[in-house]
Amino acid sequence: MTMRRITWIFVSIGLGAWLLGGLGHFAWHWKGELVGMWFGIGVGYLLAGVLMMLMPRWWREYCDEEYAHPAGRRYLRAMWPILIGYSLILFFSGWMIKRGVEPIPLRALVALLPVVPLAFLLRIGLRYLRETDELQRRIEIEAIGISALLVSLLYFAGGLLQQAKVISLDAGAVMIWVFPLLMLFYGIAKFFAVRRYR
Repeated sequence: MTMRRITWIFVSIGLGAWLLGGLGHFAWHWKGELVGMWFGIGVGYLLAGVLMMLMPRWWREYCDEEYAHPAGRRYLRAMWPILIGYSLILFFSGWMIKRGVEPIPLRALVALLPVVPLAFLLRIGLRYLRETDELQRRIEIEAIGISALLVSLLYFAGGLLQQAKVISLDAGAVMIWVFPLLMLFYGIAKFFAVRRYR
């Protein structure tokens, strides 16, 4: 599977999420939060697609080579259902919470449902890491390490600013952004690591 195809899959999922949000608003009369959630999911996938389109040619060629190997193909085949499932489960979880699930254990279970597909995503990522060659493994580990250090530093700095009453952030919202920031910094760090090793 080429980067061009992956890009169009991301764009298609994003447009599909927007279509679902539009149908929810106009045809099914969903509340604004649910419509906004689908539009937000769509924005995330579309932004990823646009970023992939803007990548330099050498990066797209590198990704095409990486995903042409058996480990890369297995990773991609496993990734798509997980990403789509994550989007659907995130919507379902938010919808159930907003409808007012009363018992606290059940509310906790419903709130944590989106963690399940992300755990599967981490599992296939680790499997991919074990199946790649030594150079690819070095690139991946370096990118993961840099990402973890940068997000930890950012989170720590935010905590210091919060303690000093310079900023005031909702703790729940900040915690939700840790994983997406890790993924974002991982992608950026991998881009520069590949450039150095190629």
